[in-house]
Amino acid sequence: MNGDWIRAFVFSVILSVLPAGAGAQGFAGLGADATGFAFPDRDVQIAFPRDHGAHPDFRIEWWYLTANLQAADGTEYGLQWTLFRSAGAPVEKEGWSSPQVWMGHAAVTTPDRHFVAERLARGGIGQAGAEAEPFQAWIDDWEMRATGAGIEALSMRATGPDFAYDMTLTAQGPLVFHGDEGYSVKSASGRASYYYSQPFYEIAGTLKLPGGDVVVTGTAWLDREWASQPLGDTQISWDWFSMAFDGGARLMGFTLHDSAAGDYTAATWIDPDGTTTAYPDGAFRARPLETEEVAGREVPVVWQVSLPDRAVDVTVTAMNRQAWMDTLVSYWEGPVRITGSHAGRGYLEMTGY
Repeated sequence: MNGDWIRAFVFSVILSVLPAGAGAQGFAGLGADATGFAFPDRDVQIAFPRDHGAHPDFRIEWWYLTANLQAADGTEYGLQWTLFRSAGAPVEKEGWSSPQVWMGHAAVTTPDRHFVAERLARGGIGQAGAEAEPFQAWIDDWEMRATGAGIEALSMRATGPDFAYDMTLTAQGPLVFHGDEGYSVKSASGRASYYYSQPFYEIAGTLKLPGGDVVVTGTAWLDREWASQPLGDTQISWDWFSMAFDGGARLMGFTLHDSAAGDYTAATWIDPDGTTTAYPDGAFRARPLETEEVAGREVPVVWQVSLPDRAVDVTVTAMNRQAWMDTLVSYWEGPVRITGSHAGRGYLEMTGY
């Protein structure tokens, strides 16, 4: 779920590109009526290279990468690069007439610091965009660009007021599809998105931090998701986990919180060779164990996460508990350590706190 639907949607509201009458329903209006936009269809499968690029007939989408990194001295870091697109109308036009708006988030997390930057742009003028072949996604001088076929190899960079990074990524496994071959259901009422990932990147490069340059290596996870009305009317927030276990398997799971109908969960188990098993509502469980005051609010920073069908029962702990994204719409996003039945590293996103 990764991907904060709220961020791109609120940006589009602020720029007044939504059509009149698009009232807020559900979390940030993401359950609001989306008449005229395209909707995910179980009978229309994801196809490449087409779906690496933008989908202007859908209301919202993102390219969302997180990475767990390590320096030669053993110090751990986290990295985020995200581009969001939101549409005020299901068309594309040139110049300032374009109804597409874009937002970028970049972050670097250290054990005791969290660096954040944000970029905002209008579509149609070349300042931001995404193209399928050859793949590239950009906003200003931030970019994620293919250096090989498809998205198997990428270069990626971003800069902020007090940090920068320049990375190369190489996939060591296949793309994976969540839900029913990429048709990912988000509510009991059947709201859905298209959702696929590349969870097998090896990543290497340099972080530029106030204390100097740091050469790092690690693993990265890219999420791609697009939809028009993904949430139910009363779904108010979510918690999303991506976990890379030491044995090579991966697990994606999320909980969507509903003020009327209760929580809705979904998960994808990913074998080391990329074989996936989708799990329906109720199979994945995430329970907060410990909270901490972060940016003036109580935020869970230690979780118990389980997927009984795979004998997963782990404790997920924030590497830096203060990894707060102080952006247009604020949220928590940062690297986590995993212990228990399985060990590893991952990323956690929490909204609505």
